[in-house]
Amino acid sequence: MVNPIPDDNNLAPLPLVNESNLESVALLKQVARAHRYLAELKGVAKTIPNEAILISTLSMQEAKDSSAIENIFTTHDQLFQSQVLGGQQVNQATKEVENYRRALWESYQQTKASGLIRLNDILKAQERVEPNKPGLRKIPGTVIGNSKTGQIIYTPPQHPENIQDLMTNLVEYINDDGLSDLDPLIKMAIIHHQFESIHPFYDGNGRTGRILNILYLVRNQLLDLPILYLSRYIVETKDDYYRLLQSVREDNDWASWVSYIVQGIEETAQGTIQFVHQIRDLIMTTKQRMRAELPKIYSQELLNNLFFHPYTKVQFVIEQLGVSRITATKYLEALTEKGFITKHKAGRNNYYINEALIQLIMRQEKQ
Repeated sequence: MVNPIPDDNNLAPLPLVNESNLESVALLKQVARAHRYLAELKGVAKTIPNEAILISTLSMQEAKDSSAIENIFTTHDQLFQSQVLGGQQVNQATKEVENYRRALWESYQQTKASGLIRLNDILKAQERVEPNKPGLRKIPGTVIGNSKTGQIIYTPPQHPENIQDLMTNLVEYINDDGLSDLDPLIKMAIIHHQFESIHPFYDGNGRTGRILNILYLVRNQLLDLPILYLSRYIVETKDDYYRLLQSVREDNDWASWVSYIVQGIEETAQGTIQFVHQIRDLIMTTKQRMRAELPKIYSQELLNNLFFHPYTKVQFVIEQLGVSRITATKYLEALTEKGFITKHKAGRNNYYINEALIQLIMRQEKQ
């Protein structure tokens, strides 16, 4: 069989030949600022009573934003309903966003446990994101083009052996700190570009690459929790993102690309710090109200349930608090009567919304 796409891609393995070009005074100052905000975010996250609340809320937002970059759109209401209603009334876009959220969470757990990001971990993340098209590309013909004009913008490596070799090299670069003396944030930008340029999968490259970003921050202990995501920043600067990706390939302009990614880390960390403070304040306000207005049913576990599940239901309360169905229903009805949550019906099922938390999430999205 004749290869329809010539493999003229000369993508070089890592590390970069001229790494010293990425250590200008201006760039290193920018990197230092980003590190300060990451350290602050790491500390602020510890002020939340239950870390799972942050992971749940922020990973849902990330799944939505990351999927939007790939033109997969859904709403917060659809996403949260998918959790309380299971497979009922869930459209295909929402299912894909849910796949991404699960891939993110399971990949984080694996990296946190092993301290490594192995090729098999990346393969599993992609398989969770795109269950119907798993595995490294083996058939030539993949190109990246302009969706409007059809013009080919970039041709990634075509031969399976080349793709395998480049991915093996990338994983070694990720895990062997002795291969490069560059700051981890600069390396993260390089890793992201290299992964997207290898374009190792038939589908799901962008989403898997963005999962890889957060795994790298966790692997390097710059964050303890997966709570900093660049997808919203990329959505808002999408033209710059693709332009700068290509400028490295065409002009070897690594400095502009790295500066763009580091700026995204800094801005996203600042916004996330503010959001974490707001969630913490809302949790404390709700806690004080519950203890004052519903002292007989108040517990930290019940409070956690309302924030871990912005849309909750009787079964969630049963599972998390270990109570009977009658007791769980009584709790939710009492919380509804006092205005902590609102009750909604879908078919025969009831679910309950923490409206204050949802409004906070919506305001944060619009900022």
